[in-house]
Amino acid sequence: MVGSTGSASAAALSTTSDYGILGVRDVDFRLERYAPAPDLAALVERHWVVTWSLPPGKRASVTLLPQPCVNVVLDRGMLAVAGVGRERFTYDYTGEGRVFGTKFRPGAFLPFLGRPVSSITEVTAPASGLWGPAADRLAESLTGPGPVLDVDALIARMEGFLRERWPEPDPNVELVGRIVAVLLGDREIGKVEEVCARFGIAPRTLQRLFNRYVGVSPKFVLRRYRLHEAAARLAEEQARPWAEVAAELGYFDQSHFIRDFTAAIGLTPVAYAQACRRREQPVSA
Repeated sequence: MVGSTGSASAAALSTTSDYGILGVRDVDFRLERYAPAPDLAALVERHWVVTWSLPPGKRASVTLLPQPCVNVVLDRGMLAVAGVGRERFTYDYTGEGRVFGTKFRPGAFLPFLGRPVSSITEVTAPASGLWGPAADRLAESLTGPGPVLDVDALIARMEGFLRERWPEPDPNVELVGRIVAVLLGDREIGKVEEVCARFGIAPRTLQRLFNRYVGVSPKFVLRRYRLHEAAARLAEEQARPWAEVAAELGYFDQSHFIRDFTAAIGLTPVAYAQACRRREQPVSA
């Protein structure tokens, strides 16, 4: 039996959204998400697979605004640990391909990493730097030679690898998860100070906790989740007034919302909605 880092109730909390892909989702790729095994759910939010098949000569791209999570990603035969990204990025692709990833809950990768997660923020590095030759062997087992593995097999091998390295329980992982779940889902929370009051944590203590476990500040997480939802709503409901969306998400200062949105997305809310209406690739990194 694998020991649990965090309670079953904490594992049931959602700590990341389904958002992050900017614009109207491209028909040129397919994104599928898979729940982890129950014994891993305290630390792993989900597995995901992106696949595509383009005709010869065609190129496509997708731009993402990253979640405040660490991912372990298999791409083009290489297994990498991807720290939290602060800026949007664009992924270009051609031909046929597949990317497989495991997304950890915010704060939940520190027990594997063994040092502050902020040390890998904005960093993507070979997984062998953390797990040595075993990571290279895992990558080989996921990519061949032999028949292409189906998704169930990919997940089973990744989960087996993690179980062999499952860390000791850390109560701060569960605490961070509960705080992040509030930042994600509670529209009454508009400021980090309100989180501190709810959980009885001093602002500087919360800042240090997030720096060590999440890799970015609680203010960053709150703002990122609100902007994820704003971008998704404007992409899905292009004719809806952006000011209405901003107010629903707790932005009562419209100029503040415009500044945050434009800095993160690369377009004003109006220009972004118009690009989505035309089904254009609205932004790139």
